[in-house]
Amino acid sequence: MGKRITVDPLTRIEGHLRIDVEVSGGKVRDAWSSAQMWRGIEVILKGRDPKVAWMFTQRICGVCTTVHAIASVRAVENALGLEVPLNAQYVRNIILCAHALQDHIVHFYHLSALDWVDIISALKADPKKTAELAQSLSDWDGNSVTYFKEVQERLKAFVNSGQIGPFSNGYWGHPQMKLPPEVNLLAVAHYLTALDYQREACKVVAVLGGKNPHIQTVIVGGIALAINPDNEATFNMERIDLIRECLIKVRDFVQKVYLNDVIAIGCLYKDWFKIGRGVTNYLAVPDLPLDTKGTQFDIPGGTIFNGNLATYHPIKSFNDPYFRDNVTESVAHSWYEYSKPKHPWEEDTIPEYTDFNPDKKYSWAKAPRFKGKPMQVGPLAQVLMGIASKHGPTMKWVKYAIKKARSLKVNLGVKDFHSTMGRHLARAIRAAVLADLAFKHLELLEKNIAKGDYSIWNEFEFPKKTIRGFGFHEAPRGALSHWVVIDNGKIANYQCVVPSTWNVSPRDEKGQRGPYEASLIGNPIVDPERPLEVLRTIHSFDPCIACAVHILDAKGKEIKRVRAL
Repeated sequence: MGKRITVDPLTRIEGHLRIDVEVSGGKVRDAWSSAQMWRGIEVILKGRDPKVAWMFTQRICGVCTTVHAIASVRAVENALGLEVPLNAQYVRNIILCAHALQDHIVHFYHLSALDWVDIISALKADPKKTAELAQSLSDWDGNSVTYFKEVQERLKAFVNSGQIGPFSNGYWGHPQMKLPPEVNLLAVAHYLTALDYQREACKVVAVLGGKNPHIQTVIVGGIALAINPDNEATFNMERIDLIRECLIKVRDFVQKVYLNDVIAIGCLYKDWFKIGRGVTNYLAVPDLPLDTKGTQFDIPGGTIFNGNLATYHPIKSFNDPYFRDNVTESVAHSWYEYSKPKHPWEEDTIPEYTDFNPDKKYSWAKAPRFKGKPMQVGPLAQVLMGIASKHGPTMKWVKYAIKKARSLKVNLGVKDFHSTMGRHLARAIRAAVLADLAFKHLELLEKNIAKGDYSIWNEFEFPKKTIRGFGFHEAPRGALSHWVVIDNGKIANYQCVVPSTWNVSPRDEKGQRGPYEASLIGNPIVDPERPLEVLRTIHSFDPCIACAVHILDAKGKEIKRVRAL
C-alpha cells in the first residue's frame, strides 16, 4: 500500500475541496475527490414562485452568479414553451461572454499560474530579455522594458518586506518549477496587469446586468433592460459605445497576452501535455442562441466518447431530447440518503452525513452521468466539440495555438489537449473565441435596435397543472443545467447539475471515477510533503465547489445556522 496524501482544503478555488491521493513509486495510484460543502438551494426553492428562482440560484456562488441566473430562467422558459425576444438573447449572450472572459482571465493568472510560476525566481530576470520575449509573442503595446523593470522593483520590495501578500505560501523553489527567470517575470507582470483587464469585463456585465455580481436584468421571458436609443435613462447608444470600448481592451489582452502566455508556458512544460488525461468522455452544451426559440447557436455542443472525435453527437436545441433524457445522478458514494441513479426531475436532496470513508460515502457532491458514463465538462470539452463540428471561430484559434507552439519548437496535436496543460490551453482558446463573439453579438444587438425593434420581454402565465423544464448554459467551467418541476405555479422540485459536480464527482455505484479522480491517476509526485503536481491537475479544471452551507463540527453536529433574510 502506498503513502496517503491529503490536501484539505485545496486552495485557490471557490469553495471547499478535499483531495486524497495514494502514492507509490513517485506516482499517484488512486485518488478520491471530496466536496466538503452542502448545497441546499434545491431545498430552499421548494414551494416558491418559479419567476424568482433565478434570484436564489445565482446565490449558490459568488463567482458563478450570472450563469445560474441564465440557466434558471431558461429552465422555466423551457417548461412554459416560452420564446424570448432577439434583443433579450443578444443582451444575455454579451453578458455571458463578458462574464466568461473575466472568469478565464482570473483563473489562469490568479488561481493557477502560481502552480507553474516561481515568483522569487523572477527577481533574477533581466527585464530587457523579458521584454524581448514578450514582444516576440505578440505586438501588445504593454510589453516594454520599463514596465517589466517597474514590476520587478515592486516585487523586490514585497519580498524584502517579508510580507508577499497574495504570493505567500507558494511552493517556491520546488523541483517541478522549471521556468527561466525571464518567463517568471513576464508571468508575474501579467498577473498584476490581468487585474485591470478582468475589471473591464466586469463593467460590461454591470452595465447590462444592472450590477455585478448578482445581475438583476435577466428575467423569465426576456430582460428587464429598457431599450431606447433616444432616452438617457435607458439602454442607448452611449452604453453600447461604452461596452464596445471595454470589450476592445479585453479582447486585446486575451488574444495578445493571455493566450500567448499559456502557449509559451505550456511549451516550457510540454511534458504536462502528457499528464492528467483522465476521463475522455466529454459533454458540452450549445450556447449563444441566434433565434428566439433556441434552435440556432454560435457555439456548438454535444458529446464525445473515449476521446474519439468521430463519436461526436450534437445537441441541437434548448429542447433536445438527447440531452434531456440522458442525464442522471448517482449518490452511491455521496452524503445523501441512498437511492438508485435518478433523472434530475425525479431526484430528491436528503442529506445523510456519515464520515469520510473512501470505500463508502465521502463527498457532498453527487455523481452526474450521461448515458451512465462519467463525463468531463469545461473549455476542453467545448473546444473538442468545436474541432469535431469544424466550428470556424474555434478552428481559427486552435490553428493559431498550434502554429505558435510550433514556432516555439513544440509540435502539438489534438491528442495533446487531453491533459492538464491541454485544459489550460483550451480555456485560453475558448476565451479568444468568446472575445470575437462578444463583438458579433454586440453588433447584432445594435443592428436589431436600428431596425426599430425595442422588444425585451414576452408575457406569460403558469398553467394550473404540472409542467417540467430544463435549461442549460455552457458556463466557464462547463455544462450547467437546471431542472424544474412546477405544479400549479409553484416549484415542486428543483435540481442544479453544475459543471464542477460533473468534474468533482465521486465514484458511482459502478465504481467509475469522476474526472478529478481519474485525471490524477499516474500523476508524478516528486515531493510528498509539497504535492504541487496535485494542485496543477486539479486547478486545470478550475474547481468551483460553492454551496449553501451549514457549519458542522468534526462529528457532524451543527454548531451554527445562518439565515438569509
